[in-house]
Amino acid sequence: MSENCSQDGLDATDRALLRLLQEDATLSNAELGERLALSVTPCWRRRKRLEALGYIRGYQASLDRRKLGHGVLAYVQLRFADHATDAPDRFERALQAWPQVLACHKVTGDADYLLTVLAADLDAYGQFIEQVLRKQPGLSTIQSTLSLREIKATSRLPV
Repeated sequence: MSENCSQDGLDATDRALLRLLQEDATLSNAELGERLALSVTPCWRRRKRLEALGYIRGYQASLDRRKLGHGVLAYVQLRFADHATDAPDRFERALQAWPQVLACHKVTGDADYLLTVLAADLDAYGQFIEQVLRKQPGLSTIQSTLSLREIKATSRLPV
């Protein structure tokens, strides 16, 4: 490892490799090596090390939700009436099976959870609220905010 390593153990080449893979995860080790001025084997070793250390959790394509029929993007704040029960824990386990929920965060403030939810249209979103969320035990408040226009959406992290 280079003496230029930062506190997290990554050097400039590791960070450049991570940036390149975020831009295009289909790059071969030969292409990465060429861009990083490394031969294939050291490039492969770095990539495998970053995967093993958990910096790279997986690879996926970035898809267009609208082209796939998901016209509604909503942010949903949920509040539970009583945190002493196991209702929040049961909710966290249950939501793992809901494909409409892209993300769920336990948050501070007025809400307990913030969800990012996709739906084909407003009718489908309404059905999700009525048939799934409203049936969750212990849930006291559901507040939705619908996205009117997406200004920026990325999963790329600053490296």
